[in-house]
Amino acid sequence: MKILDRYILTTYLKTFISVFVILMMIFVLQTIWLYIKELAGKDLDIVVIVKFLAYFMPKLIPLVLPLTILLASIMVFGSFAENYEFAAMKSTGISLQRAMSGLSVFIVILAITTFFFSNNVIPWAELNSYNLRRNIAKLKPAMLLAEGQFNPVGTYNIKFAKKIGERDLIDVTIHIKGKNGRTNATAIKSKTGKLVSNEDSEVIKLILFDGHYYSDVSRTKQKDKNKNPFAKSSFEKKIINIDLSTLNDVDFDEKTKTDNYNMLPISGLTKTIDSLVEKSESDHEAFSKNLHQRAGVLNKIKQKNTVKDSAYSGALLDLFDTKNKIKLVDVTIRTISNSKQFINSKKSSVQTSKAWINRHVISLHEKFALGFACIILFFVGAPLGALIRKGGIGLPMVIAILLFLSYHFIGIFATNSAKTGDFNPILASWFSTLVMLPLGVFLTKRATADRGLFEFDGIMEPLKRAFKIKEKDTVDYKFLYNYNNSELIDVINKYNTLGHEETSRYEAIKVLNSRGISITQFQENGIHINKSYEASEAIKTNYKDHAKFAITLYSIGVILLVLFFVFKNNKLLPLATASIQLSIVSFVLFIIYFTKSFINASQFYNHINKKHKKPKLFLLLLGLPLYMFTYIFLNEKIKEDLKLNCLESLK
Repeated sequence: MKILDRYILTTYLKTFISVFVILMMIFVLQTIWLYIKELAGKDLDIVVIVKFLAYFMPKLIPLVLPLTILLASIMVFGSFAENYEFAAMKSTGISLQRAMSGLSVFIVILAITTFFFSNNVIPWAELNSYNLRRNIAKLKPAMLLAEGQFNPVGTYNIKFAKKIGERDLIDVTIHIKGKNGRTNATAIKSKTGKLVSNEDSEVIKLILFDGHYYSDVSRTKQKDKNKNPFAKSSFEKKIINIDLSTLNDVDFDEKTKTDNYNMLPISGLTKTIDSLVEKSESDHEAFSKNLHQRAGVLNKIKQKNTVKDSAYSGALLDLFDTKNKIKLVDVTIRTISNSKQFINSKKSSVQTSKAWINRHVISLHEKFALGFACIILFFVGAPLGALIRKGGIGLPMVIAILLFLSYHFIGIFATNSAKTGDFNPILASWFSTLVMLPLGVFLTKRATADRGLFEFDGIMEPLKRAFKIKEKDTVDYKFLYNYNNSELIDVINKYNTLGHEETSRYEAIKVLNSRGISITQFQENGIHINKSYEASEAIKTNYKDHAKFAITLYSIGVILLVLFFVFKNNKLLPLATASIQLSIVSFVLFIIYFTKSFINASQFYNHINKKHKKPKLFLLLLGLPLYMFTYIFLNEKIKEDLKLNCLESLK
């Protein structure tokens, strides 16, 4: 290893380890805060708490490691650029790629290690953390009684609509399991209730007021069981004591759940996916056979006597007499209705099965995607640090957090969509990584070419013109509106002798145009201007009209799309449906007018013989989702080029 590679690697490792430790501490504290309700008041010893944190720390690696690589890369390479160390390297002929090469080997090794870590350690941590949480929850469950849901406590399932303070309960429902431990043999419902026992008590004492008691009566004879007998009684006050002594005797190392998709390595996920797909296919086959049997209408109706093996090309109903025709239609309608209900009832189970398979597929590919994400985020952070030329914590921290949040939330949205079946699960696992890949290529190219992060002049000038932001020394041509026509003609022909800038000629022509003087009249007044300018101005006018329609339709489509999600979240389905339909229509019309404006722009640059300035289709398609910015830049660009064409047309 050369001295330069060793120096860069050593510097990077120091920053990497420091950032990793700090971020891990932050996320561990966030984990404690997230699960503090499950840990507090359980009299847990220090060993259980350490186990809890040790099991959760590996699960934080997919969050902490990519952010660490991104932040450390920006900080280290930003510090190199800020202290002119890169300048010293370039003076000796060492490029940015050469400076990154030694560190790239380390990142690749780290990515491979991350893959094995995500395949072996993270599933182990998921398994142990999940079961440890379940075991901890068994301790003093009285403290975990939550309103609005059933709370399992031993053989009791307790639910209440509202909890007033720490003791009083409203609208209490209790299900008590039978002797087999599975069925709910007894149901108790009362208007109010009260918790009398202390939090550290081994017994939950629950006093119920003004309620009813329902209990199934077990029978020995099968004939009596079919009658479904039960006992019913009412009460004004009932006391229930639930013994927690056996519940609090918990083995924290017990593992009752071992087959969740987050707990399996690649081999286990592959096997599970195969079995789930096979089961899904068999369920579909059984469903199709069942549906086919339900649709056996002709088996229920007798046909007329027909010659066997004869070809018949007439109407199907003509094979039956009038009575059977009516019967056939009636049976068909009932069969279709039953089949429709059967399909609707099966739809939810099919969606659940598909979502479960998608979760396993996502978990499988996320193990591979995490290692590649580490490599790509390094090639985003390292050149970005060299471009911003700023080390330390301030600006690099802000940029790293913004980039990581974009990467993380894109991944969350993609995986959530894939779990519901709206997005391909394989693509969802790689989506955020693939989004960052072009950014890494772009930044590496710019850093290698020693160019700035952005060409600020090319961005700021159109914005300044669009928002009419003027520099201190900018000339204001409003004074030309006070000139008469002959004075404006003198400005156009004698701008130099009158002390005006060349741009004043174009502004004077615009004033004359606003007064209704055409290009032909310019010639009569001694202004020699090429007639092709009139055609270029007409093309520019067409472009402006089509672009205005496009930006208006785009704005309407975006607003309606936002309203669709607002109405959908508030369960206003008719308004949501109308909004999305109108939004689609607006976007379709927008694409039509956008295409027309793009054709006008191409015609404009062909007409003025500057084909190299034509807007590139690839860049326009990239700017299509953010057309409000594309509109501003392209509009100002064409306006500026029209002015130059006008000045060139003056003889």
